[in-house]
Amino acid sequence: MKFLCDEMLQRLGRWLRTAGYDTKIITDGRDDYEILKLTRKEDRVLLTCDRALTEYRDAEKNVVLLETGSLDELAKQVSQKCQVNWQFQPFTRCTTCNTTLKEADDIQRKTIPDDVKQDFGVVYYCPSCNKVYWDGGHVQRMRTQLEKWHQQYTGSK
Repeated sequence: MKFLCDEMLQRLGRWLRTAGYDTKIITDGRDDYEILKLTRKEDRVLLTCDRALTEYRDAEKNVVLLETGSLDELAKQVSQKCQVNWQFQPFTRCTTCNTTLKEADDIQRKTIPDDVKQDFGVVYYCPSCNKVYWDGGHVQRMRTQLEKWHQQYTGSK
């Protein structure tokens, strides 16, 4: 399943990327018709809090309306409406640009700041935006959040 999040759901979109879902996030203020066209062209599920997007013809095929709320509430809604598995393929996509991550080579590993350098095991990088990812404390907190949502909203352990 591939997603498209409108501007109001950027944070949720980054978490879907963290879980491993191919998720585009609209940030350029394009109009509703253009968003729907992109959704259909790329066979994505549009996540939105904008009721107007549900009023277009055939919108029910690929538009999911979420009620505004906290990140936890949005995660619950998208889990229920789209059967999202928060343990799908965690930490395999760039949270910035959505590209699939690759294993970093020695040159890319050298870009990790000196004050955090240690043996992180496998380090990844984004071939599109060159961002480097390692398994630091922030990743452990994110992993814990994904596990929490997975247990709460899918009933799985």
